[in-house]
Amino acid sequence: MKRGALFGAVLGGVFSVAGAAFAMVGAPTPRGYDFQEPATAVMREIVDFHTLLLWIIVAISVFVLALLLWVIVRYNRRANPTPHKFTHNMVVEVIWTIVPVLILVGIAWKSFPLIYLQERIPEAELTLKVTGNSWRWDFEYPDLGVVMTANLLDEATADAEGRPYLLATDAPLLVPVDTTVRVLVTSNDVIHSFAVPAFGVKEDAIQGRMNETWFNVDREGVFYGQCSELCGVNHAYMPVEIHAVPRAEFEAWVVAQGGSIASAETEAPAAPAVIDAPAVAPAATPTR
Repeated sequence: MKRGALFGAVLGGVFSVAGAAFAMVGAPTPRGYDFQEPATAVMREIVDFHTLLLWIIVAISVFVLALLLWVIVRYNRRANPTPHKFTHNMVVEVIWTIVPVLILVGIAWKSFPLIYLQERIPEAELTLKVTGNSWRWDFEYPDLGVVMTANLLDEATADAEGRPYLLATDAPLLVPVDTTVRVLVTSNDVIHSFAVPAFGVKEDAIQGRMNETWFNVDREGVFYGQCSELCGVNHAYMPVEIHAVPRAEFEAWVVAQGGSIASAETEAPAAPAVIDAPAVAPAATPTR
């Protein structure tokens, strides 16, 4: 094997191993061209919708290419020296009007429920507030008393810990698996965008406005995202790192962050006070 080929094979093996490692933790992969492995039901629906659109696009492209080739071969000057003079064909015009409408109806049939699923916030067990700053993220669990700031992890520390530079943060956010999390997204300055690809989440953070989204992670892992809005000179240095962990580990983390976990047991409602009816005074003895 030549030296160049050997080097290419080794490099490809390294990239494939590194790509597999990143894929397991919900991060971009070297030479990757597909979506990250979904970690929520919403992202799975997005992937399915993308697959549907891809098949439609491929079918239309192949059909149009075939028509072009047929017209080039069948109706060129050499094969058809006497061109026809007609300008309209009712059947063709009806077909090219109805077929695109049917395609759009099929796309709408699939896309509208997906939009509804994304935009309708279900009853949530946790509320997470995300605030974009130039250039960092502030996270808060208002119901649990946890407030934290996540900055980009420096390159030396990321390399030493084997974590991806430009994606890892110095304060990873934890969320419990199989838990619906309502996310409130806002900004303290310019427009940012909170995005975690494996969750199917991308919500703009706008100053003076509170946008909402949600996710429910169904598997443990480490998931990365970034600011997806061109927000300024350090836009590339606003990563998001989220660890999906079991509920017990999440609760321990909340306590370690200085927060508190509300008891799952609700106190029994107090019995309503019984108001005694006023005692009836004995009838006065009539006087003679």
